[in-house]
Amino acid sequence: MAIIDHNRVPEVPWRPGYRKWDVTGREHGVTSTFSINTAEPGTGAPLHTHTMDELIVIMEGTLEVRVNSETHIVGKDHTLAIPPGAEHGFKVIGEKTAELLVFFPRLDPYAEGNTHYLEGTRPVPVKGS
Repeated sequence: MAIIDHNRVPEVPWRPGYRKWDVTGREHGVTSTFSINTAEPGTGAPLHTHTMDELIVIMEGTLEVRVNSETHIVGKDHTLAIPPGAEHGFKVIGEKTAELLVFFPRLDPYAEGNTHYLEGTRPVPVKGS
């Protein structure tokens, strides 16, 4: 069992205005991925799909979320439960930086075989880019 100090987790370069810290991974002996993320107003994730579930817990801020053909405004204290294959993306709206907890049931969720971008590009540090 690993006990992880969030203050010692290194930041993963991601997107301008969007910061990400991968809390768990292969080095912890688990087969899932958990990250802490912050996203400034106007930033977010372009439309994409995954081959696995994704859970996004909104701890702070407000997101404009697109899932398949629907758009929703979702605030703090809500969880997005995104099934495999769902087209989704989001943008932070309002004046507050969003604080997000993101969980995937597998490792390397953003690798080319696990994520397909319908808009934009995959973040630079992701394998298979």
